[in-house]
This record gives sequence, structure tokens and C-alpha cells, in this order.
Amino acid sequence: MLQGLLRLFFVISGAIASWFVGREELKFPVVQMVVAVILFTLIISVIAFWPELKSWFKRIRK
Repeated sequence: MLQGLLRLFFVISGAIASWFVGREELKFPVVQMVVAVILFTLIISVIAFWPELKSWFKRIRK
């Protein structure tokens, strides 16, 4: 399960990194790893602050 989740992160980050760096460049794996870490951090942040975000969205809708 963890391997599949990591593979999904790398597929998504590879697609995003290819917008900025060519796949044949030597720094592509580094850029891909940076994008994967940023995606992971964003997802963990959303999970950690979900109750606060949920109440914030409810206040905005009113």
C-alpha cells in the first residue's frame, strides 16, 4: 500500500516536473523529488488542518 502511494506521488510529481525540466536532463530526478515532497507536505497539511479548514469554509458560505 505504501509503495503504491509513493508511486502515485512520483507519477504526479514527474508530470508536474516535466512542465519545468526536460525528462532527459540530469536534474530531473531532483526536481521530481522536490515536487513530490511539496505535494506530500500539502496533503499532510490539509489532513492536519481539516477541522479548521472545514469551519472556515462554512463561515465563508454564510
